[in-house]
Amino acid sequence: MTTVTPLNSLREEEHIMATLLDLLRQEQHLLVTAEIDGLPALTTRKTALVTQMTVLSAQRHRALGKSGFPAEEAGMDAWIAASGAERDESAALWQALLAHTREAKELNRINGMLINKQMAHAQDALQALRPQSIPANNFYGPGGISTTLPRSRGFIAG
Repeated sequence: MTTVTPLNSLREEEHIMATLLDLLRQEQHLLVTAEIDGLPALTTRKTALVTQMTVLSAQRHRALGKSGFPAEEAGMDAWIAASGAERDESAALWQALLAHTREAKELNRINGMLINKQMAHAQDALQALRPQSIPANNFYGPGGISTTLPRSRGFIAG
């Protein structure tokens, strides 16, 4: 079993984040083209990747703590500065991960707006299909125009 180090975790996190970015771009394409049938499978894959990212981030934090650095995002800069021969790779991976995280956040925000737009269109279409409520005393005359009849007072025979 490989020992978890911040660098190993960064490598895996960067790979998963790149995959997540691809999925977010695919999701955006499906939303723009209104091909919603593919969305459930993408959502399942996105959820799995986000779960993996959460696990890896926690592992990285534990590895930072075991190495004597703060077990949080803030500890990464200090760890990178002290990482010696791996400093360049660690710094590049960390910066790439941060940049990809910002990009994923923005794609997710845009996709959320597209989803809301699709939902609004669906609601409008459903509303157009619903029959309009017509008062009981309205009817369509011979010309197809809706008219209102005065309320009948009944027929009294007498």
